[in-house]
Amino acid sequence: MDTFTKSSGNCVNAGGASRPPRRLLEQLSDRIRVKHYSIRTEQAYSEWVRRFILFHGKRHPREMGAKEVEAFLTHLAVAGRVSASTQNQAKSALLFLYQEVLETELPWLDEVESAKATKRLPVVLTPAEVQRLLAPIEGTVGLILRLLYGTGMRIMECLRLRVKDVDFARGEILVREGKGFKDRVTMLPEKLLAPLSEHLARVKTLHEADLADGFGEVYLPWALERKYPNAAREWAWQYVFVAAKTRMCSGAAGEVSGARSTPWSRLAYVGSRQRAAWPVRFRHAQVAALSSEGARTFFFFGCRDLPIPPMRIQ
Repeated sequence: MDTFTKSSGNCVNAGGASRPPRRLLEQLSDRIRVKHYSIRTEQAYSEWVRRFILFHGKRHPREMGAKEVEAFLTHLAVAGRVSASTQNQAKSALLFLYQEVLETELPWLDEVESAKATKRLPVVLTPAEVQRLLAPIEGTVGLILRLLYGTGMRIMECLRLRVKDVDFARGEILVREGKGFKDRVTMLPEKLLAPLSEHLARVKTLHEADLADGFGEVYLPWALERKYPNAAREWAWQYVFVAAKTRMCSGAAGEVSGARSTPWSRLAYVGSRQRAAWPVRFRHAQVAALSSEGARTFFFFGCRDLPIPPMRIQ
């Protein structure tokens, strides 16, 4: 049985033999995963720590302090011209590194001033503008954008949607592990019932073909593949939105299997070509549309848990 010492990053087995120490970024990832932070947070924090080390000539963070942190944050603001929120994210990453990984007391970090974020109003599209933007966008990307507008889901919530979480009978979608790792229920617009049902029929055909070829497995969270060995191949656990081609990926035991990734690249392409159609703007537009009609939207968009019955957008 192995034991792990966080301060040194060394892993010692039962026989007393010491494994090679883990690298700093690996220790950072370990601490983030222990605290169940999102994968996006892990990626962002790792990148900021890497940039901090490179900025100071690859010196170890344990050898640096307030002067180096402040110099890095100043460089981001002056030379990098980053926004206040980006600068504060970099500071949070360094704070996490020193407190959680290096276990260093940081009385000096409180003196590092945070950037003052400017409050800005989001771009809100009118219903007519939304319809005009969605009209030429067809196929899977068009369905995703219409779901974003009709349900208020965030982009990654939509792309990670599983078949089992779509309830056609109740006209609802169960959003799993949304922002803050919270689940919530949102409405499924009646206009999208038929298109989404047809889409799932096509995806099921692809899944059955993948199973026949020996593939068809998807990622399962929280080690569920050990508790339910066959769940990764079941239809209920499949992603609603998948790519047209399979990709090879390594499993936990080192075996290679075929999996279908989400169509993020196509969605990003549409957003880059038509900036007004960037997904987050549809979420803002739907909140504004419901609010203008006198609806209470907090329940559906994850802002607050209120006992409001589900609504349906005609």
